[in-house]
Amino acid sequence: MTTKPDIDKIIEGKELYIIAGPCVIESEEVCFTVAERLRELSEKYNIPIIFKSSYSKANRLSGDSFSGYGIEFGLNILGRVAEQFGFNLLTDVHETGEIQLTAEVVDIVQIPAFLCRQTALVREAAATGKWINIKKGQFLAPDDMDKIAAKARSGKVMLTERGSSFGYHNLVVDFRSLIIMRKFGFPVIYDATHSLQLPGGGGKFSSGQPEFIIPFARAAVAIGVNGLYVETHPKPEEALSDAAAMLPLDSMERLIQEVIQVRNTQQ
Repeated sequence: MTTKPDIDKIIEGKELYIIAGPCVIESEEVCFTVAERLRELSEKYNIPIIFKSSYSKANRLSGDSFSGYGIEFGLNILGRVAEQFGFNLLTDVHETGEIQLTAEVVDIVQIPAFLCRQTALVREAAATGKWINIKKGQFLAPDDMDKIAAKARSGKVMLTERGSSFGYHNLVVDFRSLIIMRKFGFPVIYDATHSLQLPGGGGKFSSGQPEFIIPFARAAVAIGVNGLYVETHPKPEEALSDAAAMLPLDSMERLIQEVIQVRNTQQ
């Protein structure tokens, strides 16, 4: 069994880290392919990477959309990723009944953007003693997030910017939000993938603009985020969820190279 790094040192440290992985746990093969490449890049560039993937996507636009194979299937694969590759893990929860089982496997419990105002969900996730990553709702102003974080009654909170609704089928990123949320004293993450989604832009499915992921990630690092959140897949066009929004796995090295270059200019 491969030993995982100290998650507290990663989150509370001064070094940039990346949360990355496929949108949904489709198979062990996809997760292992992504994890193997991410481990290579983490070691090559000496940058901490936390593996993420969802066992369920409960907020699909269409009932025809793939929403995952369930919690037992997903957590089993995530556990094997940690054992095989030594990654710390992040996944999201949608109901309070999922929290305890999830917290036994992952190091960071994520509150999805659409559910960030669910008080019981936030409080019960925080009560596990794990780090919780709260995504800012597309409908919230950044200065509302201190109230959401306060619900956790815990210092182990991360706040993630993932864009704001702007008209129909569009999100925009107001980079002022990163600075505003940083003032609350919690680690701030920039979601370079979901902030460039086009919700419902594909008819029954969400579309995206992945060509902007790397430039926007550079901008966020220049502003001074603690971490980046990037969904990636070996073949995004074949992915079962967020196919039009994920960064191709073979582009992850370029992203890491460019954000490290920006980070180094800040030091």
